[in-house]
Order: sequence, then structure tokens, then C-alpha cells
Amino acid sequence: MTQVAEELPRIPDKRYFTIGEVSELCRVKPHVLRYWEQEFTQLKPVKRRGNRRYYQQHDVVIARDIRMLLYEQGFTIQGARLQLRDKGRVLASLPVASAADSLASIRQELESIAQRLE
Repeated sequence: MTQVAEELPRIPDKRYFTIGEVSELCRVKPHVLRYWEQEFTQLKPVKRRGNRRYYQQHDVVIARDIRMLLYEQGFTIQGARLQLRDKGRVLASLPVASAADSLASIRQELESIAQRLE
């Protein structure tokens, strides 16, 4: 794990996040998130009254993935778009139960590693 990735705060266990909260969780400015929404079809926050954006947990994870690809791994927007598309294909090719189980086990493993590091 890189130094930058370690500095990102833990994603709270809640259903919706405002753009300001996601901005803090991903360490990017809100206008960057709005730009990413235009460039990456995977990032789709729910829009409510007055065009207010509400991100769900999976949106926060996608935003962090985009951030990692662009800022840490040095991909261009186009390259990051291709990486996310390929990642989606891999997950989509797994049976639903298998994909959920795989993600759950990965999350458990990452949480145990984070606890050991604390």
C-alpha cells in the first residue's frame, strides 16, 4: 500500500454521502468529483432536490479507485477509464454470489491488515 493510500480516512458505514464528505474521504476537491462524473460512467451519484448529489458507498470506492489510478499510478483519464472498465468486466464475469463473497473476503483481509498496522 502506498503512503498516499494509507492517509485516506476510513469510509463510514452509512448509506449516503454528500459531495463534501466524499471530497474529504478521497482527498480531492468537489469540482474534481463533478468532473470525474462526466468522464467516468461508473461514478453516478443519486441527484435529489436542487441537483444535490448523494454518493453511495460504492461510489466512494469508485472515486477512490479513480484517484488511485490517476494520482498514484499515473494513468491518463482514458487509461483510467479502460482500467475501470476492465475491472468491471472481471467482477461481472464472476457469479453474483462468488463476486460478493470475493469482495467480502478481500474487505475482511484489508480490515485485519489495517488493524495490525494500528
